[in-house]
Amino acid sequence: MTRLGALTVAEANLGAPDRATLTAALMGEVARGGLDSLPWGEAARSLRSRLAFLRARDDSWPDVSDDALWAAREAWLAPLLDQVSSLKGVQPGALHDALRGLIPWDLHRRIEAEAPERFTTPLGTGAAIDYAAEGGPRVEVRVQELFGMKTHPVVGGDRTPLTLALLSPARRPIQVTKDLPGFWAGSWADVRADMRGRYPKHPWPEDPANADPTNRVKPRG
Repeated sequence: MTRLGALTVAEANLGAPDRATLTAALMGEVARGGLDSLPWGEAARSLRSRLAFLRARDDSWPDVSDDALWAAREAWLAPLLDQVSSLKGVQPGALHDALRGLIPWDLHRRIEAEAPERFTTPLGTGAAIDYAAEGGPRVEVRVQELFGMKTHPVVGGDRTPLTLALLSPARRPIQVTKDLPGFWAGSWADVRADMRGRYPKHPWPEDPANADPTNRVKPRG
């Protein structure tokens, strides 16, 4: 609009920016703020850490580091930005799906077998595995749900032992181990004595490797 005092001389409607210009502007926002400026959800963050864990052992898995993802931005990020008018419009689920799209088809089944998102206990309950934990993949689980387990759980093609952060019935820390059979045969006796005093209504078998898993108190009587 051009004005001369109170008089409008010329007026033009520039309209909304075209799609390519808007996408380029959003990409510029990500360039300035880094990939953390995107609304990553828990599932996408978990997938990135699982892939990073696997790639550290086998470079056939895609590289999902910040540098590698930025270098491949036209393949996974640009299609997402083409659909929104602001970074807030990017859905966490869409980011997760975009990451999965970087995994070759022949590796899709392997990721679930070698780096499952959750650990399933002998009781059938599940607990999320933190693949980004210091010291290797870690899972927090109530120790009673592991009764009956005779071998230590592993992940990855190289069979990396899971770090088990064992919890009480009240989900308080008891002990951390990468050798469950050794724990049963060793320090379990001391843990059992302590747990029997703290949680007398719960079962604390002398031989947990051959006991039934549970998350319940002992039956009355």
